[in-house]
Amino acid sequence: MGAVGPGTIGPMADVTPEAGGSSRELTPEQLAADTADLRASLAALAGLVTGSQGLHELLERVATFAANAIPGADGAGVTLLKVDGAAHRVDGLAASHPFVTEIDEIQYVTVKEGPCITAVLEGRTVRAGSLAAERMWPRFGPRVGRLGVHSALSLPLVLPPGETVGAINVYAHGENAFGEHAVHLGELFATPAAVAVHNAQLLTQAHALAAQLQKALRTRPVIDQAIGLLRGRTGATADEAFARLRQMSQSEHVKLAEVAKRIVDEAVRRARARHSSS
Repeated sequence: MGAVGPGTIGPMADVTPEAGGSSRELTPEQLAADTADLRASLAALAGLVTGSQGLHELLERVATFAANAIPGADGAGVTLLKVDGAAHRVDGLAASHPFVTEIDEIQYVTVKEGPCITAVLEGRTVRAGSLAAERMWPRFGPRVGRLGVHSALSLPLVLPPGETVGAINVYAHGENAFGEHAVHLGELFATPAAVAVHNAQLLTQAHALAAQLQKALRTRPVIDQAIGLLRGRTGATADEAFARLRQMSQSEHVKLAEVAKRIVDEAVRRARARHSSS
């Protein structure tokens, strides 16, 4: 999928808590403060300049904005995640606080289960208020509970027309920290955040491809010279000489460009030796 336009952040949607409410009583003053925090985080998100920073740094800033935007959060993380059946691949990872990094290690490496994986796999918001007793993740929950973290909220990062590229994961030390109000604000934040992180990922991939192409352009003349030397020695065709180079590369477990450079360097040394002895 190509880059997605950032859109326009217009007037705030209604942020009145939905039925079920938060575990805390929400006063008008608290609602106004939460709305102000969300507005500030969305403004900061819109102000991110993709390309002026690396992918990890951008994800880290988005995680920090999420922790500020979502009421009750003690820390947040952003994960770019691909799930294929029971397997998953992390394409990008950042956290606002060190304890979130520790949780990420447990989720993606140690037990390979948890709220982010579920949110991405099912494309829905996932919430837990007592991780130690959570049956959905019997290995993840108790481990994280022993760290003193009991609430989790994972918000999938969904691009139109419905591709899930990762999730924002928010954690709190207390139990039942995220009510419907927090979910509502989190989902408002996750929509533009998905666009920001996806575009940053695309730009990072483009930079990597450009670097590979530049490297190929630098090594191609050396490979062509090595092919010419092999043809001169053996009378082989260009295709046969290239196949010989590739065979040497595979058998010696050395990159093709390095094998070519060695052949060219050896030819130069021999030519200089002949010149100095004449």
